[in-house]
Amino acid sequence: MPRTDSASPFILARRMLSGAMLSLALAVAPAAAQAPAPAEGAGDTGERLQVAEAFLEMHTGPGRGYPVFHVVERQRWVMVELRHTDWYRVRAEGGPVGWVHREQLARTLTAGGARKAFRDVLLDDFLGRRLEMGAAMGRFKGESLLKLWLHYRLADTLAAEVATGQVQGVFSGTELWSLSLTSEPWSDQRWSPFLSVGVGQFRNIPNTSLVDAAPVNARQAHATVGLRWHLTQRFTARLDWSLYTAFVADQRSTEYRAFSAGLAFFF
Repeated sequence: MPRTDSASPFILARRMLSGAMLSLALAVAPAAAQAPAPAEGAGDTGERLQVAEAFLEMHTGPGRGYPVFHVVERQRWVMVELRHTDWYRVRAEGGPVGWVHREQLARTLTAGGARKAFRDVLLDDFLGRRLEMGAAMGRFKGESLLKLWLHYRLADTLAAEVATGQVQGVFSGTELWSLSLTSEPWSDQRWSPFLSVGVGQFRNIPNTSLVDAAPVNARQAHATVGLRWHLTQRFTARLDWSLYTAFVADQRSTEYRAFSAGLAFFF
C-alpha cells in the first residue's frame, strides 16, 4: 500500500534530527575556538612543587605557541597558582611567573617527595557536566525511530530527561513525548550504565488511505536501560533499550519495544 500522509511527519522528524546535529556541531565550534576562563581547582592550586627533571620550561602564555622565557632547574621549587585548560600558572623562586603544561608538572614532586598527580581537564569537564542534548536513530516495534532528548543532572547519580520521538511506519506514523527520571550509579566512569522510568504521551496517526482507521492519543509509561560513554571533549555516545506501555483504553494497554543509538553534546 502506498505511503501517503505518514511521510510528512517522517520528513519533519528527519529535518528535526538534521537540525539538532547541526546545532551540536555549531555548539562545539566556539568551544574549540575559545579557551575556557581560568579556573582554580581544589588540590591543584596553591601547592609547592619541586622540579624533578633536568628543567621545567615556563611559557609566557597558556599554549605551546607562546615562547619559553624562563627555565627552572632541578630541585628548585615552584608554586602553582591557577589552571587554564591543561596549562598551569606557576611562580618560581625569585618571582618569575609563567605557564607550564600539565605533562611537565606531572613529573614534579610534592613536599612529601611523591609524584604530583594531575587529572585530565577533559575528564573534569565530563564529571562536571549538567546539561546534555542529543539525537538518536533506532527501531520502534520494528520500524524506523528518530529521537531527540534533553538531559539535566539533578545530582551526581540522578537526572531528569525530556524526550520526543518520531516513528515512521508503513501504514501510520507515531509521535512520542516523555518525561523521565534517570539513575546513573557510576556517572563518574567513562562507561556508565543507566536506568530510567517515566511517563508521557503516545500518538498514532494512520494513513488517510486506510478505511475506518482512527488516530490514537493515549498516555504512556516506559522503562529504559542503557549505556553512556564519554567519547572525546564534550561528546558522549549512548545506547538504550526501552519498553513502552500505551494505555489506549481504560481496560486495554499495548506494549512496544524500542532500541536506539545516538550522540550527545554536554555543557
